[in-house]
Amino acid sequence: MENNNQMTIDALNSLVEINNDRIEGYQTAAKESEDRDLKNLFGQLIQTSQKCKQELSAEIVSLGGTPTEETMITGKFFRVWMDVKAALTGNNRRLILESCEFGEDKAVATYDSALKNAMGRLNSNQQSMISEQRALIKADHDQVKRLRDSAVNA
Repeated sequence: MENNNQMTIDALNSLVEINNDRIEGYQTAAKESEDRDLKNLFGQLIQTSQKCKQELSAEIVSLGGTPTEETMITGKFFRVWMDVKAALTGNNRRLILESCEFGEDKAVATYDSALKNAMGRLNSNQQSMISEQRALIKADHDQVKRLRDSAVNA
């Protein structure tokens, strides 16, 4: 039972990590953007991840684990890539949104993976929480994609 508990904690911590990535990535995006509406959007996306992280962390603690403060390796590459791209493009709105969408794709995929791979270890409340968070993350993804699609190539 303890091994199953640790596997559940590990699965939940993988979601904490991707939310840490989103928080850090959108903080970077907000710094790189000069557009007030993008800064506001990035603030909203940070709030989504902070909410998800808080719920996940509470569940991890209830299972006797410690929530991670780490980010994923892929997230680190995403942040570096976004910094370079933003610097090279002179704050090109479309390219910043493309970078953000790339990160959103990774976040949705991480939630999909957790739901698929950890399903047998998650209780119904954990499954519901992760499914609801995945829906929030997917809605954020779709909002970023819509903005990217409507952005003018500059």
